[in-house]
Formats: sequence, C-alpha cells, structure tokens
Amino acid sequence: MSTPAKTGAPEKRRLTKAGRRTRERIVETAAELMFRRGAGGTSIPDIQAAAGVSASQIYHYFGDKQGLVLAVIDHQTDAKLVQQRPLLDNLDSIEALREWCDRAGDRQDAMGCEGGCEIGSLASELADSDQSARTGLAAAFDRWESPIRSGLARMRERGELSESADIAALATALLAAIQGGMLLSQIRRSSTAYRQAVSVVIDHIESHLVR
Repeated sequence: MSTPAKTGAPEKRRLTKAGRRTRERIVETAAELMFRRGAGGTSIPDIQAAAGVSASQIYHYFGDKQGLVLAVIDHQTDAKLVQQRPLLDNLDSIEALREWCDRAGDRQDAMGCEGGCEIGSLASELADSDQSARTGLAAAFDRWESPIRSGLARMRERGELSESADIAALATALLAAIQGGMLLSQIRRSSTAYRQAVSVVIDHIESHLVR
C-alpha cells in the first residue's frame, strides 16, 4: 500500500493573535516573491529578509518550504476569489458571465498584461515537479470553477439553459479559456487574446439558451 505524500506542513495548531499576524505576513510576503520570481527562485532567506522574520519562525509555522508553498497556493486562491466577488457568486446569466470576464480583462489592461495569473503561474511551474502542490492547485482550480458550474446550474433550473447542455464541460471550457487567454495576453502584452477566448466560449454557452 502506498503512503500518502507528505505536505511538509505542520499540524494545525491554535495561534495567538500575534502568531496569526506573523504567519499571515510570511505567507503574503512569500506569495508576492513567488509571483515575481517563481517558487523555485524564492529561497527561505529571501522570505526571511523581506518579511523580517527568522528561519525558525518559518519552519515553526510551515514545517518546510513545501509547506509554505502550499500555504501560498491557499492564500492566492482565497485572494483571487475575494477579488472577483460578488460577481463570482452571481454567474447565472450570459450578461453576468460577460461582465465577470470583462472585469478580469480590465484588470489585465491596468497591469499592462504583466505577471499573468497568480495561480496559473504556480501551476505551470509546479504541476510536474511537486505532487502535493499539484493536488493543491487542482483543488484551487476546482474552487474557481465551482461558481461557474453553480451559475449555469441555476440557469438550467430556471429553464433558461437547455437540459442537454453539459454544465461541467462548459464551466471547464470557460476556465480553460480564461487561463489560456491570460497566458497569451501576458506573452503578447495585450488583453485581446483573453477577450477573444472567453467571448467565444460564452457565445457557445449562449447557443444553449432556450429560445
């Protein structure tokens, strides 16, 4: 029988208010550095210096670097979902889907299409080299895709979306268009590819509306 992969993270424990603040500062600092440099290009001493903490504090809260990477994945996922609310919780119309995707395109334009997606960047770096990170990233994308599925399901329950529509496939297609579009936009320094990709998928979803 195979043994479960170790995550490197220590068991959860009760933290004092000061301890929670310190842990949050470490995660936020690590997330920023890993987004700019990649997980492989960010060392524990880098995080120590930027966060103003000791190595023993990092190991106390996270066990090792892998545990910290998993915490960063959770942090970036939470931040991404919070950033997109309340739109993310109301994706139950074609108009809402378009507005949600347009807002993301506007954010890319505001950043000059630099940096890409925080979660996608970690996925491209870690998916083939770190099984625990890959599992955490898969869960992160599931959390992101879930509100799309829920919105489409509500449309079908109201009789607006055809019963033949494959909600799971449509939700996955839209998330894939978002990720692929963001990558091309980052490379081309233009949100055009992103906007075209998501528009085509939303048009396809619209084709399943009951007329």
